[in-house]
Amino acid sequence: MAYVPSHIAGNARWLTDKQRELIERASVLGREKFAPRAAKFDREAVFPFENYADLREAGLLGVCVPEAYGGLGCDFATYVMIAAEIGRHCGTTALTWNMHVSSSMWSGFIADSLEMTPQQRADHERCRAVHYERIVQQGKVYAQSFSEGGSAAAGKAPWGTVARKVDGGYVVNGKKIFASLAGAADVYGVLCTLDVPGATQRDSMYLSIPADSPGIRVYGDWDPLGMRGTVSRNLEFKEVFVGDEARMMPEGLYFQAAVRYPHMFATLSPTYMGLAQAAYDFTVQYLRGEVPGMPPVMRRMYPTKQVAVAEMRVKLEQTRALFLQNARDAQVDPDRDTRMRLYAAHYTIMENANDLARLAIRTCGGQSMLKSLPLERIYRDSRCGALMLPWTAELCIDRLGRECLYEPGEKDEVIE
Repeated sequence: MAYVPSHIAGNARWLTDKQRELIERASVLGREKFAPRAAKFDREAVFPFENYADLREAGLLGVCVPEAYGGLGCDFATYVMIAAEIGRHCGTTALTWNMHVSSSMWSGFIADSLEMTPQQRADHERCRAVHYERIVQQGKVYAQSFSEGGSAAAGKAPWGTVARKVDGGYVVNGKKIFASLAGAADVYGVLCTLDVPGATQRDSMYLSIPADSPGIRVYGDWDPLGMRGTVSRNLEFKEVFVGDEARMMPEGLYFQAAVRYPHMFATLSPTYMGLAQAAYDFTVQYLRGEVPGMPPVMRRMYPTKQVAVAEMRVKLEQTRALFLQNARDAQVDPDRDTRMRLYAAHYTIMENANDLARLAIRTCGGQSMLKSLPLERIYRDSRCGALMLPWTAELCIDRLGRECLYEPGEKDEVIE
């Protein structure tokens, strides 16, 4: 009897029928389509357009678009489990899909939980209908171009990209780095600062800019260690005009969303939960002699291998437990303890994914380094997670350490 990999949620019995069906839909795509193509996208550092055609056909581009607008209406927990299942088969596809789906989450169930005036609410309904129609009816792909480097990307300063209000819309100027889907997306979701005197982070704007707008330039080389198919090149905006309907949220609402729904900054981690599962799955198949295309040589009888895979399983289940707890915890205005658990979960998933890949390589031996097998790609892809803003591994530890030791408002006494 061949090895049967674990469900990404562990015990699937607690899931809803909808969750089980959508995770299985993603699993079939992953096994049959995404995994066989993953090596090509990695080798050539090209965007997985074929996978997006499959996601479009499967209705998964609209996974978090509210049902009232024709989408699947998934909540945070459902989304992260589907994303992890996709990451199990192709990290690049899961990570870029996160950038696309995030636009629907920010403007969807997160926006619905925020405080708005009746006028803002009506304006938001009008604007998001435009974006959801593009995604659901036209199959458009949205990017999420946030990173600029430095303190802005870490949430400590206003964005350097600026939106100037003009009649009928905005004029955008600025630059984004590590912009996933650069040159591949139909629309760029861009965080910028409204051009007003004394602008602060509260003046953040979240605008959608069609990729064919005059004044946009995609530039820079792309030859990274891992996640090579994300094609995260640089974006430049010079006097780019967008209409009022470009607002993904009303003016000033993104800051409220960022403060009140911090789990959105951990939507990168499901990809790495999937990679952690993939590293373990490969190791078990390898030791059982069940890797497709390889001779059926078993190595499971050696005690050192058994101990190694047992340690991997322990680490995998520790990671999964935090991942699922984090999924259940997500809500507007989480308490302080939940925020600390969020930092711990995000850090653990990112670091453990790479550690599991490291253990897998050591356990499987020399053949695991071959590019004809997926393990070395999983290792490289998983190493990238801890480096990704806004919550790198270092930033998670820094924030968690402070919040563990300081109650709100506390400061150290100055000793003279």
